[in-house]
Order: sequence, then structure tokens, then C-alpha cells
Amino acid sequence: MAHESDYQPGSMDITAHKKAYFGFLTGSKWTFGFVMLIMVFLALFRTHG
Repeated sequence: MAHESDYQPGSMDITAHKKAYFGFLTGSKWTFGFVMLIMVFLALFRTHG
């Protein structure tokens, strides 16, 4: 039940997908850095014994 189509492998425009992916990576890096900064701050200024 195969049918012909106009699809050509490798011809899809994925610029929006790449932009979203790189934005996600950038946001992930900044979030990771911010969490590490908070952890260092908490380790340096801990108030228990």
C-alpha cells in the first residue's frame, strides 16, 4: 500500500528547529551556571555549626 510522494530526504528547512535547540542549550548552560553559583554561595555562607 505504498504511494508516491513529493518528499525529498534532506530537503526540509530546519533552521527554526536549530534555533530552538541552540536556545535550549544556551538556557541550560546559564541555568546550570546559576545553580552552581547558588551552591557555592550556600557552601561558603552556611550557618550551621
